[in-house]
Amino acid sequence: MRGVERPETLFSYVSLEDRIPANHPIRKLRAVVDALLRQMDDRIDACYAKRGRPSIPPHRLLRALLLQAIYSIPSERRLVEAIEYNLLYRWFVGLGLDEPVWDHSTFSANRERLLNQEIVQAFFRQVRDYAELRAVLSHEHFSVDGTLIDAWASHKSLAPIDEETGPHQGQGKNPTVDFTGEKRSNATHRSTTDPDARLFRKSAGDKAHLCYAGHVLMENRNGLVVDAEVTLATGTAEYEAAEVMVERSVPANATLAADRKYDAARFLDVLGRKGITPHIACKKVGSNIPEALTQSEAYRTSLKVRKRIEEIFGWVKTVGGLRKARFVGLAKVKVQALIAFAAYNLVRLAKLSGWPLKAT
Repeated sequence: MRGVERPETLFSYVSLEDRIPANHPIRKLRAVVDALLRQMDDRIDACYAKRGRPSIPPHRLLRALLLQAIYSIPSERRLVEAIEYNLLYRWFVGLGLDEPVWDHSTFSANRERLLNQEIVQAFFRQVRDYAELRAVLSHEHFSVDGTLIDAWASHKSLAPIDEETGPHQGQGKNPTVDFTGEKRSNATHRSTTDPDARLFRKSAGDKAHLCYAGHVLMENRNGLVVDAEVTLATGTAEYEAAEVMVERSVPANATLAADRKYDAARFLDVLGRKGITPHIACKKVGSNIPEALTQSEAYRTSLKVRKRIEEIFGWVKTVGGLRKARFVGLAKVKVQALIAFAAYNLVRLAKLSGWPLKAT
């Protein structure tokens, strides 16, 4: 029997709150995020202008960007579209059923103006402190590693530093570029699309990409991110970023695991001054790691556990959208990375807490 088409209902008597299942895990996530944002009220209030048109509240911007990372939404245009028709997203962000969703250009403009690196860094620290309160962070054993983040720029955008344009041939948005016989390096060329991007390759046999360097400090007990940095992609970026994170987040008398790239006298001196034991994989030739240390069971255990840091990079790149930067410039890429790492920690905490649970 063919169904009868009914006219559209004029009024709905089911609230948006009732449409979200009581046992949905995002309820607990929303409760945690709201609690963290309440602790940032003074910092967030300072973002609002005293005069002018109302802007998108920063706490809604943050919730929306967390949704984008957790649900792998590729762009802000798609994010705003999804919030428009997805009741779950609308509820999480804090919009009512009848409230209009922002235009994607308005969202991008407000995100750039309100969500600076300081605000996002503070939110990342709030997530880390929440993990600290739940006693799931290790204070004795850590791991550090780095990865490459592809820049929002192509090789065609490379141009000599002393010239405004490169060797383009033809017209249109995608002209032919011929670099035949021309050597390109960071010393001679710069991207006209993203001047902060640098040519870099992960290994000797790989090709160079325009990219940034992402760095993570992980605690070894549950694989949570306790510190993160994004820097220009240079040959010394990993040591320099690791030194900053160690000084900032690793207590004295702890252990630090890493791969053999960190087996450098300069880095070991930094660890030694702070009393940190280097559980670092040895170079095949000319290692700086004491042989007696490599014979300990703790050393071998750290080298096994440190590989879990690749799970963080795997998640933030495949799920969190950090494989390729969505923005131009180091400062904006840092904001994207911190949001992705904060989202990873929240998802990891959800698993450790045994969600789904009803919101309290």
